Amino acid sequence: QVQLVESGGGLAQAGGSLRLSCAASGNIFSIHPMGWYRQAPGKQRELVASMASSGSTNYADSVKGRFAISRDSARRTMVYLQMDSLKPDDIAVYYCNMIILGRDYWGQGIQVTVSS
Repeated sequence: QVQLVESGGGLAQAGGSLRLSCAASGNIFSIHPMGWYRQAPGKQRELVASMASSGSTNYADSVKGRFAISRDSARRTMVYLQMDSLKPDDIAVYYCNMIILGRDYWGQGIQVTVSS
């Protein structure tokens, strides 16, 4: 089993920053693709940013230039999302994701709120 736990969410002002962290634990023996998704009220869950095992990254157009995904390669079980220049449109529950052998694992989600 694999468990993912997010932290670092909360309230920020528009233009401010937050940093999300995700800690993975369990049967993890190599570097796997990890990423962040979000779901706003009344909307479908969408990809925010992802990082492949190779380290290549992918971002939603709406966050390019503002958000940055990274991971602690030494531990291979931590992934971060630095969110700068936050906007009210970024309000959502953010979920950490890891893919192992074609199976998706999800964290419980963490709320991010941006005040205008």
